Amino acid sequence: MHIKILAIGKTDDKALTQLIADYIKRLSFYVKFSLEIIPDLKKAKNLSETQQMDKEGSLILNKITTADTLILLDEGGKQYSSVAFSEYLQKHMNSGIKQLVFVIGGPYGFSDALYARANGKLSLSKMTFSHQMIRLFFIEQIYRAFTILKNEPYHHR
Repeated sequence: MHIKILAIGKTDDKALTQLIADYIKRLSFYVKFSLEIIPDLKKAKNLSETQQMDKEGSLILNKITTADTLILLDEGGKQYSSVAFSEYLQKHMNSGIKQLVFVIGGPYGFSDALYARANGKLSLSKMTFSHQMIRLFFIEQIYRAFTILKNEPYHHR
């Protein structure tokens, strides 16, 4: 299985970028993984929130196939402990899907079209984090999930 994260907008902070790269490298020992950044919309200030969500939604939908399992990182999504999230990933791997795509949206969330296409929603916390920081937190949790599945000492119970 391939795990892909689609995220809107680049990460400006070099320290965050380095940490993200470190966890992506670590993940490569467990699973085929990629992070794809969709550039911020040009002239977004001229767009309403709905127009911005619709345009971002179209860009995201163009990056996935009908066979992909699409999970939106959304504040209204299901929350998991780290152990339960590792079981969630294992269940997807056992199902035989080829690609599991997680989406980190823009500042206003997701379009109706993306919600309609999504196979599920996942929330990392009831708190709000910056879209740049959530990338690091989520990639670290994916890495943690694989260390849990392999009974490695990274995650202490």
